[in-house]
Amino acid sequence: MTHAMLKGSNVPLEATTVRAVLRWTPGQGVPDVDASALLLGPEGRVRSDEDFVFYNQPRHPSGKVWRLGKKRLAEGLTDTIQTDLAGVESGVGQILLVASADGVAFDRVRDLRILLYDATVTDGDPLAYFDIKPETGQETALICGELYRRGEGWKFRALGEGYSNGLKGLATDFGISVDESDTLDGPAPAPEVSQPLPPEQPTTTVPPQPSYGYPQQPPPTQPAYGYPQPTSQPATAQSGYGYPPPVTAAAPASEFRLPPQGPQFIGR
Repeated sequence: MTHAMLKGSNVPLEATTVRAVLRWTPGQGVPDVDASALLLGPEGRVRSDEDFVFYNQPRHPSGKVWRLGKKRLAEGLTDTIQTDLAGVESGVGQILLVASADGVAFDRVRDLRILLYDATVTDGDPLAYFDIKPETGQETALICGELYRRGEGWKFRALGEGYSNGLKGLATDFGISVDESDTLDGPAPAPEVSQPLPPEQPTTTVPPQPSYGYPQQPPPTQPAYGYPQPTSQPATAQSGYGYPPPVTAAAPASEFRLPPQGPQFIGR
């Protein structure tokens, strides 16, 4: 039998392991919702910061309270906290089941409901459910309900109590030490994505600059491999690639003169 609960009502729990499911309807402008739990000692406060189960600390050190994570179902989105009630330490008297909305007011969250299931039964009907209606609509964190000891057993109470200063304010009220750098009012940060390096740019060769006041020296001429190096030719003469350049005709023989012989060539 499923109990439809009103705010402030309670129901005994016979199940030894309970799955508390937060469910809401996604849509345009609807913030993401995160489930968390606070384990409270006899004085109604946490014994240490380890008694806070949330997205950055999804499992209690005892292993008896843990966050299962989010799912998308036909009925909407869910986030779930599961508790092994039979194994919870005797020093814990209450377990608060909390919803936070990424710093956005809950008046923008549609159809928020908490459902309790017997975790040992596959595909069973919920033991109880509670439709949560924020009192002002400006709450950014809500205590949806609590699991609490009663004698040798456990009960669930529907609460719906809100905080306008988010999960950080709620956690602080129950004894959690929150640093200013802590970000409890939003979902777990996304992993950083490595950015690709920019494409390698082609290297531009800068021509040598002339020495001021001196003429620029021409680059050395490279030999044509396999062929004779061309001799200096007039500017108009072009050599044929792969062949020796034409040879300039010699001067007529009549103009040829031997140098005068000196005395060393005169016979004795």
